[in-house]
Amino acid sequence: MINQGNILTAAEMKRAEQKLIDSGVSVDELMRRAGQGAAQMIWRVAADMPTLVLCGPGNNGGDGYVIAQWLRDKGVEVGIAAAADPTTAAARHAKSLWHGETVLLEDAQPAAQFVDCLFGTGLTRAIGDGWFSHFSRLFAGAKRRVAIDLPSGVESDHGLLLNDLPAFDMTVTLGAYKPSHYLEPARSKMGDLVGIDIGISADSNLEILPKPRISGPTSLDHKYSRGLVAVVAGAMPGAAQLTAMAAQKAGAGYVKILAPSGFSSPHPSIVVETVQDMADLQQKLSDKRISAIIVGPGLGRDDRAKELLTIALAADAPLVIDADALTVAGPQFTDLVKGRSAETIATPHGGEFAALTGRAPEHKIDDSRQLAQQSGCSILLKGSDTVIAGPDGKASISAQDCPWQSTAGTGDILAGIIASRLATGLSAYKAACEGQWLHSRAGQLAGPAFTPEMLVDQIPASLQECL
Repeated sequence: MINQGNILTAAEMKRAEQKLIDSGVSVDELMRRAGQGAAQMIWRVAADMPTLVLCGPGNNGGDGYVIAQWLRDKGVEVGIAAAADPTTAAARHAKSLWHGETVLLEDAQPAAQFVDCLFGTGLTRAIGDGWFSHFSRLFAGAKRRVAIDLPSGVESDHGLLLNDLPAFDMTVTLGAYKPSHYLEPARSKMGDLVGIDIGISADSNLEILPKPRISGPTSLDHKYSRGLVAVVAGAMPGAAQLTAMAAQKAGAGYVKILAPSGFSSPHPSIVVETVQDMADLQQKLSDKRISAIIVGPGLGRDDRAKELLTIALAADAPLVIDADALTVAGPQFTDLVKGRSAETIATPHGGEFAALTGRAPEHKIDDSRQLAQQSGCSILLKGSDTVIAGPDGKASISAQDCPWQSTAGTGDILAGIIASRLATGLSAYKAACEGQWLHSRAGQLAGPAFTPEMLVDQIPASLQECL
């Protein structure tokens, strides 16, 4: 199996393959490793299921010939539907080793199992209607569908669908995972995702979000060493209360809410300090014991909210900027945050990202990296395929999916969890990564149709898994 640590773009994968070839490994040998590894995985899952392998003209099609021959040697009833003759030397060689039946794509009949080797990594345009109509017909006639490397019709680097694709049962990726294995809308088409090691070794600044390893407090710790988190409250108290509760459950030693008069605490252990005016807030945020500040949840979008954001930005402590604060910042966001000396994290969803940049995110990794580099702060672009980017270009994709988190209040909880990790002294990027993992795992543990309060209650269990 291959490591999820490094995710390679199409260009990076091509360079990694060339590096392996330059070391003395032939293209034929790489194709043998890829095809036989994929065939073994198919055999392990589906055994003797009659199979049709759809082969394209390139090296992905060559992999298909290797897969088909390996399955045939195992006694599987297998045939090949060829879209065109092979155009590469390695694919032609693989075809020469195939001893079974080959039919033209337009003449092929469906089998119980459909293996897609039409196109793989590097596709940049839609499959033509002629080939795609037969692809769709054979797909629809199968009981089980397997894509090799990437489903044909998926662009490799940005999760884009170039054709209107149905969902596969399994995708077997070769050598390294690609961004589109984890980015929507492509990710929803992959089915079970497995990787085959073919000897590829390459560094990358993109990874799947790893499970964090978190150290608990020692006997020498106290509430301030574990982190004092200050939540700046605004017009809507419920959001700030959820944020404070999440920060507390995620391990912060002390959580306080700085709020206007009349604001109630969500729990006796969470302190509410009444803010008399903006000068009073500025003075309270200058407390050197504060380890992290959160501004945005329930802040509002009026002139007072703008003043609250301005004062929070001027504070020396690490800062999480979320929700309304992002909308209030708007196109001036980069200018507002790039001069901060303390660690800063912004957590926009797609609409808030558009408010910051003037356009909706099109390529989540590239767009997040660009905003992080321009602003000098870490960006967590929320969604079912959350991307986290640092100013240095490093990025992570969250592979944990919990659709039940599409619930009001869950973003406020994420901000609180991130702030609790930031308050321990972590970098903004690492705090965002750890907070995102804990948030997703808490959602999985909460079960279906949870309320925000139920999600908060599962944070300690997700944290326990990382200790």
